[in-house]
Amino acid sequence: MNRLPIADRREVRRAAVRLMRGERRALTVVLVLTVLTALAGLVGPYLLGKIVGGVKDGGLTLSTVDLFALGVLGAAVAHLLLVRYSALQAARLGERFLASLREEAVTRSLALPARVVDRLSTGDLLTRVTSDVGTVGQALRDSVPEVFTGVVHIVVVFVAMFLLDPVLGLATLVGAPFTVWVLRWYLARARDAYLAESEANGDVAEISAAVGGGSRTIETYGLRDRMVAAADDTIARSYRARLRTLRLRNVLFPVTSFVNTLPTALVLLIGGLVHAADGVGIEVVVTGALWVWRLGEPMDRILFWIEFLQRGSASFARIEGIGADAEPVPAVGVPADDRIEVRGAHHSYVDGHEVLHGVDLVVQPGERLAIVGVSGAGKSTLGRLIAGVDRPAEGAVLVGGVPVADLVAAGEQQVVLVTQEHHVFIGTLRENLAMAAPDAPDERLVEALRTVEAQWFDELPEGLDTKLGAGGLELDPAQAQQLALARVEVADPHTLVLDEATSSLDPATARHTERAIAAVRESRTVIAIAHRLQTARDADRIAVVDAGRVAELGSHDDLVAGDGTYATLWRSWHGG
Repeated sequence: MNRLPIADRREVRRAAVRLMRGERRALTVVLVLTVLTALAGLVGPYLLGKIVGGVKDGGLTLSTVDLFALGVLGAAVAHLLLVRYSALQAARLGERFLASLREEAVTRSLALPARVVDRLSTGDLLTRVTSDVGTVGQALRDSVPEVFTGVVHIVVVFVAMFLLDPVLGLATLVGAPFTVWVLRWYLARARDAYLAESEANGDVAEISAAVGGGSRTIETYGLRDRMVAAADDTIARSYRARLRTLRLRNVLFPVTSFVNTLPTALVLLIGGLVHAADGVGIEVVVTGALWVWRLGEPMDRILFWIEFLQRGSASFARIEGIGADAEPVPAVGVPADDRIEVRGAHHSYVDGHEVLHGVDLVVQPGERLAIVGVSGAGKSTLGRLIAGVDRPAEGAVLVGGVPVADLVAAGEQQVVLVTQEHHVFIGTLRENLAMAAPDAPDERLVEALRTVEAQWFDELPEGLDTKLGAGGLELDPAQAQQLALARVEVADPHTLVLDEATSSLDPATARHTERAIAAVRESRTVIAIAHRLQTARDADRIAVVDAGRVAELGSHDDLVAGDGTYATLWRSWHGG
């Protein structure tokens, strides 16, 4: 199975800048509040230094000490209020970032070409839109605000230290080279390590889904040992990936914890020596020591969250990679008519192994065309090309002179592929139908249900407002297929490509569905991919696909009389 690409560092930076530009005003508010919070945190130590210096010099009265003490108390209260308010605004900003990211992830997932989705690893896409989005959400909600405010506090303290005394300011920076070194060492390895861990998690989700969904097949064919071995190998790779990130943290945290103690010790040592030489007052040393001591809290906060921030960055790169395979919306013209033309179409799913080899075919408006052939001949692939689900590797598939895949990418669904696969979305019946035409009135939705003989609709007390899916009305396979066909009727395409929409249904359900399909086919061009030749007999023409080429084309009687590939298939079908 294929995996989606991963955005590189430049693309991730651009995406982050794009998110921030959308919230520039809120970001400015958070920045201003954070700076005010940091400044408020400096007032208390500064006043305490004044008290110590004044008491040592004997120049403070009791009333002055009381005023300074009230100032310390007031600064502490102001700092507390600013901390809470700035944290609230930062959290809100993070939630807005997350909401934008979730919308982008859903939009990009829906914009992926169907041919890409069909060949994707289920676990890869699933983990990107669930656990990766959740990881980035926590990073935006918690890590980014904490690291951002921590960095602002550190910058404010460093600037204040240099303004207080340049020598003590330099002492504060002694641990910076060690911190920079260990962070560069960590960051150089963290991205790849966390990407590998996320990929391993996707593999675990993939094999879990495969085992859960195919448990009966595994049991029937005695594949238990093989699947257990595959699961063990996948889990072992996940374990090794997690162990790698753990080793990185085991280097980062001890080094930075040690480095954090250096500035405070050096400020006290150097400040004491300079004070003993009458270079600075005791209040400067006390204030500086208290300010540097306050660096420990934002540094610990940054270090605590930087690991999760790296995890979030890796997940962000995976989310940004979802859109890498999305096709740009092309500028398309208006089809001249409903005529479908396949010109020299080649297509392959794996490089070097073509499924179709230069197919030429014309379907006139209103025609009933059946496509037949042995299993693996390329029938369904040709149907997907005609419906615009896939693009031909060479050649063209046109509707009225316009590439049908361009029409699909631009949202013009003029040719619809109907298969046995269908989906009932969580929401109301109206929402399930109106997604095919958002502006369709209720009368049109009800008429579509009547067209496909969805008689169960009359028994719904809430009508179109009935909730479907989990927590609502559960439709049986026949009802779900009728809903899907009603959705097609609402979309009102001029051409239907039917790929045996009833082949997996039981006979009774299939009969109901066939009547619904017959109603939807009325007055439309129909291209039926017939796995059962009885379906093809009543078509206007039959295209026989053999080894990726249209080998024969004509009516049923003409092809039987021609005694070629179709005649052989027909005799085999009837046991002749």
